[in-house]
Amino acid sequence: MIRNLQDTVMLNNGVKIPGFGLGVYKVEDGSVTVESVKAALNNGYRSIDTASFYDNERGVGQGIKESGIPREEIFVTSKVWNDEQGYENTLQAFEDSLEKLGTDYLDLYLIHWPVKGKYKDTWKAMEKLYEEGKVRAIGVSNFHIHHLKDLMADSSVKPVIDQVEYHPHLTQEELRAFCEQENIQLEAWSPLKKGRLMDEPVIAELSEKYGKTSAQVILRWDVQNDVITIPKTTHEHRIKENADIFDFELTKDEMKQISNLNQDDRTGKNPDSFDEP
Repeated sequence: MIRNLQDTVMLNNGVKIPGFGLGVYKVEDGSVTVESVKAALNNGYRSIDTASFYDNERGVGQGIKESGIPREEIFVTSKVWNDEQGYENTLQAFEDSLEKLGTDYLDLYLIHWPVKGKYKDTWKAMEKLYEEGKVRAIGVSNFHIHHLKDLMADSSVKPVIDQVEYHPHLTQEELRAFCEQENIQLEAWSPLKKGRLMDEPVIAELSEKYGKTSAQVILRWDVQNDVITIPKTTHEHRIKENADIFDFELTKDEMKQISNLNQDDRTGKNPDSFDEP
């Protein structure tokens, strides 16, 4: 379990990733993205998660550059989108992302969704990029257990991460157990369920007990479950607030109470039925 904002998690290939970061899904490219990234980095964050689909990689790259923090101190993640998948397309998509980000390597590159008939060829391209040292680690996003098994049965490099929707209404216990068994790190997107968890009585009570916001209680639950989390916000006070979760600890019983809120309820698509290009 990470103990502070700079603390890292060791991935299965030996690369270390910060256990907490900033996500920039649907953050408008340009000054909004630039200022959000700079605010996060200036407040101690060292992990930024973007994707070609977010259409803000240029802003992320500019924010990193303007922060003045050396590139090697920042962990940058991007993802290959559905209509970019396939072997040659993925190699080109990767180069496009590098150009937009203004960097010559990525720390982590993910398959955004498991596009049928394509994700294995996509993975082969990612293995090539990894072997050539253009990316320090490769992984997946929105993969169920059966997708992971199918991919690993025909690959030479194991994914380091599966980034999935994860919050108290979608605890994904089977997937979490499988990933733990396979030494694949789970990472949470939409950890706050777009603000729809704030009125849960259990979370409200814990918020009052610890003098923390409901969001901080939920993010603390992530951390204590050893799940990397990347909450999105464009407001500096929230960027600071989200990371202010290392001065309290939930009890085992409180952790269980939060986990018991599970409803298998998604805000996003089910990876078995998402709209493919």
